[in-house]
Amino acid sequence: MMQDMACAFSRSGSAFALSLVLTACGGGEAGTPVFGQAAQRPDPVQPAQPVQPDALPASTTVAQQCSPDNPHADAANRGGSLSREKLWLRAYFDEAYLWREQVPYVNADAYVSSDVPAALNAYFHALKTPQVTPSGARRDQFSFSYPTQEWEQLSRGGVSLGYGLEWTQTISASARRLRIAYVEPVGPAAQAGLQRGDELISVDGVSASVGDAAGVNRLNAALYPAAAGEAHGFVFQRNSGGQLSVTLSSAASVKQPVLMRQVFAATDGRQVGHMVFNDHIAPAEAQLIEAVEFFRQQGVSDLVLDLRYNGGGFLYLASQLAYMIAGPAPTEGKVFEQLSFNNRRQADTQSARARTPFYNTSCLLVGDNCTSERPLPSLGLKRVYVLSQAGTCSASEAIINGLRGVDVEVVLIGGRSCGKPYGFAGKSNCGISYFPMEFVGVNAKGFGDYADGFVPAGSGGNGVPGCQVADDLQHALGDPQEAMLAAALVHRISGQCPPRSLAHAQSAPGAADGSAWELRRSPLRSNRFLLPR
Repeated sequence: MMQDMACAFSRSGSAFALSLVLTACGGGEAGTPVFGQAAQRPDPVQPAQPVQPDALPASTTVAQQCSPDNPHADAANRGGSLSREKLWLRAYFDEAYLWREQVPYVNADAYVSSDVPAALNAYFHALKTPQVTPSGARRDQFSFSYPTQEWEQLSRGGVSLGYGLEWTQTISASARRLRIAYVEPVGPAAQAGLQRGDELISVDGVSASVGDAAGVNRLNAALYPAAAGEAHGFVFQRNSGGQLSVTLSSAASVKQPVLMRQVFAATDGRQVGHMVFNDHIAPAEAQLIEAVEFFRQQGVSDLVLDLRYNGGGFLYLASQLAYMIAGPAPTEGKVFEQLSFNNRRQADTQSARARTPFYNTSCLLVGDNCTSERPLPSLGLKRVYVLSQAGTCSASEAIINGLRGVDVEVVLIGGRSCGKPYGFAGKSNCGISYFPMEFVGVNAKGFGDYADGFVPAGSGGNGVPGCQVADDLQHALGDPQEAMLAAALVHRISGQCPPRSLAHAQSAPGAADGSAWELRRSPLRSNRFLLPR
């Protein structure tokens, strides 16, 4: 198994590892399936004699010294202990973590459990910086850990375990609402006839808005099954009216990252491309190339890029798509994203690896290697409409920032993006992959200060021209009457946003500013990964 999980592109290296979970509406980290309340973890405890960073060993000297009770570790490496695994983790944080000087002193002995992965995950999160953004949000909401084998299955093959649907949720003072954001073309949900906007009433007799701990656990167990072949009984309120009771059996489903691409004949006689892009995972590349070539052949003069459910993934794919939108003239010799690492890694910051260019050739990743480096098609557009909301994260935000860095006009329609200018490469130890934030990225103009998200029609550096429009689950994705897409199509003609009442009339309660819809997904789909290219 590969130990160094570099996800920066130097045409060699490896791709890596994670599985799908949804986390709490009000907290929790990726990798911790909870609804309602964040998972409880011990508070950091000041040890009597804290280990000073300069006393830490090199992580390589204590690697693969695994606990006998770690189910993810290779049997040959289970001669170590939980303490040695925690020592490796603390040493790795000191070497790789972007905010290494802000790691709090934590009593590692306070993080013990018969469940070794749970103890390690709790200790991992205790090491994160307590710093907050200007809005008061935790700066590091995104570092995570996950079993390496599961991560590799999802990142390399786009295979996830579940029902072939994406949930979206909103919280009001009185209730939680869970609705279907979209359905994959192939999977149990599609076979059952489920559609975007269908609202979950109950599963296995448990209300979707259950509040007690036992009910929440049952809800999570059904929504995020641990194994293939699990059957659960769902009741939905159909978007089209009436209720539907259906039994869904979990299965390994292959995602379709480019869910849709189409061309509209606009009222001004121009051709407008529209693409729904949901995942920066390796299988997306061929689909993106095909979509852009289709748009090129159709002679599109504008593009509406729907990233509202795209939480990120591989950074090289974001760079490729940005190049295909902008074309060679504005991107030649320009950086798509310049990375900066921690104060121990200044050599990395100054290295060629830290400079992500606008990639103008394909990769078509298979295993750890590019298999086809050919010129990418391009559209040469001066403007792009991007549909966004709280689920638009990381590598998707890099597309917005990278295009603005080379003076391609970005018009943002929807809600505030999640705010993640950070990313990582990651490393595996004892069968668990750890992804502490390792770098921050800026565009060709040196801008990367959007930790509180890009805001449509907002002010300041993270404000982007556009319109605030709520997600409209009453209409199918791609329907020109769907509120966000409709706003983009109108704005490109008139330069005007829809009236506020119209912009919010068709969304569910709780989504009044377009940002309350919060999509929960696997960390692979909500981050920015470097893959050596």
